[in-house]
Amino acid sequence: MVGPSKPPGKKQTSLSSFFTPKSTINGLSQRPTPPKPSSSSTAHTESNDSTTGKTATTALPESRKPKRPLQEDSDAANGKENTRPSRLVKRSKLNLKDDQDDDAAGDDDSTSAPLSRSPPPAKDISTSITKGASATSRTEQYVYGASQSNDGPEDENEDAAARRKKEELHRKFVKKLGNPDSMLYGRRRNPQADNSIPGQDGDDAENGEDVEDEDEAPVPAKGKKKGAKTGKLTPMELQFLDIKRKHMDTVLIVEVGYKFKFFGEDARIAAKVLSIVCIPGKFRFDEHPSEAHLDRFASASIPVHRLNVHAKRLVAAGYKVGVVRQIETAALKKAGDNRNTPFVRKLTNVYTKGTYIDETGELDQPRDNGGAPSGGYLLCLTESPTKDSGTDEKVDVGIVAVQPGTGDIIYDNFEDGFMRREIETRLLHISPCEFLIVGDLSKATDKLVQHLSGSSTNVFGDKSRVERVPKGKTMAAEAYSHVTQFYAGKATNNDERSTALLEKVLTLPEAVTICLSAMITHLTEYGLEHIFDLTKYFQSFSTRQHMLINGTTLESLEVYRNSTDHSEKGSLLWALDKTRTRSGQRLLRKWIGRPLLDQQRLQERISAVEELLENQNTIKVDKLTNMLSSIKSDLERSLIRIYYGKCTRPELLLILQVLQKIAIEFTRVKSPADTGFKSSLISEAICSLPAIGDIVTAHLDKINAQAARKDDKYEFFRDEEETDDITSHKLGIAAVEQDLDAHRKEATAKLKKKTPVTYVTVSGIEFLIEVANTDLKNVPASWAKISGTKKVSRFHTPEVMRLIDERDQHREALAAACDAAFSDLLRSIAADYQPLRDAVASLATLDCLLSLSQVAALPGYTKPTFLPLTTPPTISIAGGRHPIAEHTLPNGYIPFTTTLSSPSPVAQLITGPNMGGKSSYVRAVALLVLLAQIGSYVPADAMQLTLSDAIYTRMGAHDNLFAGESTFMVEVSETAAILRSATPRSLVILDELGRGTSTHDGAAIAHAVLEHVAKETQCLTLFITHYQNLAKVAQGLGDDRVKCVHMKFATSSSGDNNTTTTKEDDLDEEITFLYEVTEGVAHRSYGLNVARLARIPKKVLDVAALKSRELEESVKARRLKGATALLEDVLATTAVNDNGGAQAYEAKLENLISSIEQL
Repeated sequence: MVGPSKPPGKKQTSLSSFFTPKSTINGLSQRPTPPKPSSSSTAHTESNDSTTGKTATTALPESRKPKRPLQEDSDAANGKENTRPSRLVKRSKLNLKDDQDDDAAGDDDSTSAPLSRSPPPAKDISTSITKGASATSRTEQYVYGASQSNDGPEDENEDAAARRKKEELHRKFVKKLGNPDSMLYGRRRNPQADNSIPGQDGDDAENGEDVEDEDEAPVPAKGKKKGAKTGKLTPMELQFLDIKRKHMDTVLIVEVGYKFKFFGEDARIAAKVLSIVCIPGKFRFDEHPSEAHLDRFASASIPVHRLNVHAKRLVAAGYKVGVVRQIETAALKKAGDNRNTPFVRKLTNVYTKGTYIDETGELDQPRDNGGAPSGGYLLCLTESPTKDSGTDEKVDVGIVAVQPGTGDIIYDNFEDGFMRREIETRLLHISPCEFLIVGDLSKATDKLVQHLSGSSTNVFGDKSRVERVPKGKTMAAEAYSHVTQFYAGKATNNDERSTALLEKVLTLPEAVTICLSAMITHLTEYGLEHIFDLTKYFQSFSTRQHMLINGTTLESLEVYRNSTDHSEKGSLLWALDKTRTRSGQRLLRKWIGRPLLDQQRLQERISAVEELLENQNTIKVDKLTNMLSSIKSDLERSLIRIYYGKCTRPELLLILQVLQKIAIEFTRVKSPADTGFKSSLISEAICSLPAIGDIVTAHLDKINAQAARKDDKYEFFRDEEETDDITSHKLGIAAVEQDLDAHRKEATAKLKKKTPVTYVTVSGIEFLIEVANTDLKNVPASWAKISGTKKVSRFHTPEVMRLIDERDQHREALAAACDAAFSDLLRSIAADYQPLRDAVASLATLDCLLSLSQVAALPGYTKPTFLPLTTPPTISIAGGRHPIAEHTLPNGYIPFTTTLSSPSPVAQLITGPNMGGKSSYVRAVALLVLLAQIGSYVPADAMQLTLSDAIYTRMGAHDNLFAGESTFMVEVSETAAILRSATPRSLVILDELGRGTSTHDGAAIAHAVLEHVAKETQCLTLFITHYQNLAKVAQGLGDDRVKCVHMKFATSSSGDNNTTTTKEDDLDEEITFLYEVTEGVAHRSYGLNVARLARIPKKVLDVAALKSRELEESVKARRLKGATALLEDVLATTAVNDNGGAQAYEAKLENLISSIEQL
């Protein structure tokens, strides 16, 4: 029902009315006397008014009401509820009716004292108390007349209809909105909808039309939510969604005006990684019902000039990042046919850790977490079981590793056993930052890859990204066809280089071809497929010009990173790295990991280091040093960026100027003799530098240096080098600006001024005409007002607007023409990539040689002597020191002297106390051999050696839970790999073999392995053990094949300086480590001494010392008993066989002598 147009409650009430006693029924003002029957219709009408949110006629204003007494009328509360803000749910007429019925049934509070400013009459109070005795008398004042009571059955029917209606509405509500929580969220977002939906619950049959209207109310709301997923998205968001669905694995950075934005889940990732704000909204891209109430994507934004910084951070975090750019400009779009559509956007760049080369800053710098840097390689791996693998899980593996930042390509094909040592070795050498896996890997290989790449503290220094591509049954044939077409398209009839490349590629093994095809396809997405044109750096990993150090040895010898915190500090690379350029540092890393096997190349390298050392303070060496120190940029990476067409203008100018400076520095060098160096390695490197002078100068002549430094694309080229397009657009802009200047006269005439008007620029808006507000009557209506102040107004004339649009079109066309010309310049420089890259490689070589010469200049370093190839395998070191420990130990390293030679002594059995320096000694020997074979001086007084083809180590105790291998399993597996691979020219180091199992089994395995390497393999071996019984084995091998040495130490009892101790004083024995290698066997390991140093409790140590003495006594008693029995046997043999059995007698006598020695 419709209430009065002006509610009575709005009228001003007299002062006396506030003192008149009142009672309230459902919020309506009533006299305290019982109502007359004729008042029922009035009450009914006012009740309906209350349901529509109208205030009762004489209700007190909220601000004037006193605090409610405890016996406040509950119905008065209903009345107050009608005056609350509209966000609260309104009470319907039927709810009010139900409340009245409930109150009539027996609610005590229905007869509480009415609200008034003065106390009610005493009679009323007493009457109220009396009536409180019974439920019927309490409600007398609410009794209606006979005419009203006849409506009872009608009210019951009305209530039943309302209940049915509410049930129907509830069913529809659940069906439409799914769950109540979404309604709650919708109320917060849309308060208007909040008022309309709950209001449905209380409409009666009389208000039928309203019921229908409110019944339909949720439908548009739901349609609105539905539209939020599709219709309510902006055209730009729909455009983004279309691109995103094609690249679901990529974090997209979308150019929107003067910002780059992230949407949906990408915004959440960006907020987490970049620490920027994410505006809430949709996170999913699949229109999920849980986000039906949202009508916008979540978003985050970054400024345009910070794109490279943030993209680099996302890539470094392991994400695949795509940049979506606007490929239309505002002015050209305005002049085009599609001016009313969104800007056309396209995915222009995609980056991952292995393919990010768009900025000179590199991803392989050492990180804050201390991890060693990765090699920057993208590695493709595929494997298949070998035909005769059986149950030993042998696989045939193919790899192709690409370093997009430098253009290096490595490939290999090999067979690997179930321990996957070969794969591990290559992964540790290459240190990939990203994997591309073709097809399914075996369980062992997959676990290895996950282990090596899955954590932020792995061997590569950071978490590596892994992508997988399927491998079909016909993959081999498809790959061969794909690779052939790729290279055949690049081959020309007269180009011998490309023809030779095609022939080389066609001879690659099948597994490598599959990887190469997958890599070409993968890099095409990033625009880097041109890297496979660079044939000179396409080489096999297993070329036998280098010693191959396996992964276990790299870790044990701490070649690239230390074994404590896995950082570069404390590694061999750290000790040798004195390079000045990034390309030199990368080359030195390769040299250290792949020592030379070619003695001629090795002699050349070490002779070059010697010559630089001898001339270290001369002008010619200082000239090289200063030149390399002046190179601040990474030339190698910058060249490859030029090759890919991703170089910036300031960077291009810098690179060309650096190369020109280098070429000019050596411009007088025409032949190797002009360099002033005898070494062919140095002179050839220097000779390649001036050859690039003409190439660089020709390109620099085209560039305006001042504009290039400012990254001014419009003036980047000198006037005579500009293209026709650039010139024509510049002339077009000049003509427009001339027209604009001429237009001032016309504007002056229209304003009826004598002096010509001048253009002003305000807030970046150009060519504004300022007119004083007092002269506005002269301004034509066709002029567009742009801005103004209290005194002046600023206008654009129609002609000015037309000319500005024309100028903007010329400007944007000019920008496109400048970009095209710059791209052409980069392509012309890329055509000369090979000589430029050779020059940079020569600089890296000189940098490494100078670094090694600085190391050679350290005190105590000497040049190693390489023995002829016909000499038996030999290593002889006098006064040798550990090359890393002497830099880190405060008191230096105590030198050692040792010799290994075939046939004797081919091995050393090393014993000594715990912490006596055994492992340090054998590591030092291995590192000195490695240093010598990379062409470096060594920390020793003298060193002679033959070339070793490999260095194998088995050190430390660790398990490999990822591969399901126990500590002892790892130990014997590594030993098995060494026994299979070692040759007589290998250096083998075995540290405490057999300690991972019981004493008898461990000693037996150690015995057998020592005998095998000394007699069968005959490789140079350093064998550390705590099994003193192996000394007997060493002596039994004969010919002095195995020499027993130990780490020297001194013992003393705490309390005196005597060097002898009693057995009871074992615990109080103090060991002094002398760290010297001397002949003989240490018959005790003094483990209790180390336990005391480790602060094991004294109680435990006392028990351990007691048990140790008991065990030693029992062992000696058994040995004495055995020796006694053996002596009796020898004497008996002498008595019985005086005339024969001489051989048996000699054997027993020998055993007796050895038993006595052990006692």
